[in-house]
Amino acid sequence: MGIVTVLWEKWREFVRDFYKITLAAMIAPLLYLLVFGFGLQMMSHGESYLNYLIPGVVALSSMNGSFGAVAQNLTVQRMYERALDQVMISPTPLWQFIVGQIIAGSLRGIYSGLIIMILVLPVKTGLVFNGFTFLIMFLNGAAFSTIAVVVSFCAKNHTDMPRFSNFVIMPMSFLCNTFFSLDSLPPAASKVLNALPLSQASLMIREIAGGGSASAKGILILLTYVAVFLALAFAFIYRKKNI
Repeated sequence: MGIVTVLWEKWREFVRDFYKITLAAMIAPLLYLLVFGFGLQMMSHGESYLNYLIPGVVALSSMNGSFGAVAQNLTVQRMYERALDQVMISPTPLWQFIVGQIIAGSLRGIYSGLIIMILVLPVKTGLVFNGFTFLIMFLNGAAFSTIAVVVSFCAKNHTDMPRFSNFVIMPMSFLCNTFFSLDSLPPAASKVLNALPLSQASLMIREIAGGGSASAKGILILLTYVAVFLALAFAFIYRKKNI
């Protein structure tokens, strides 16, 4: 029941701010597509660079949508509205509150990625998006939603969240297999970046879009991130409750 309550709250928030959320999810990815895809007119891996770029931007949008949907709101609720303290003294199981946040963030990530798919429909790229694409977006969103939960719990003030975005999220946006292949990097850097969730999500969505399939290794990496950060979130909130 606690999960449903959180999802209902997020749904009402989505309905209330529908136009703002939609425009925010469109602007940056659309600029990437226009500047890098249509503007540069390059080739990559023997095909139009746009075909390489679109799956990466879809993965990037699912990351930003999921992280942004959870991080900022949860930080404000915890630090200023004291909503987390109210959840702790309520009958709602804490794990349901966290899981609800993660599912809601994942769904927001899917919505952000779906917007990009709709925007590129008029362009005849031949890319394929199917149910597996949405599965990867959901897992990618779950990974970054759990990261957002942990970061929002650890934030000391309102500047910590933008700082984390600048130091971690923004570099990943450009380096994690979204705009260029990691094969062009030194082997050590390529291995480190390949282990990040966005790299795996971009790679798998690109493989699916080209008629291939998602790799079990990539799915396992995403699930590992979800499990690790979910455990950290549980540890934080239950330790805080027991203080």
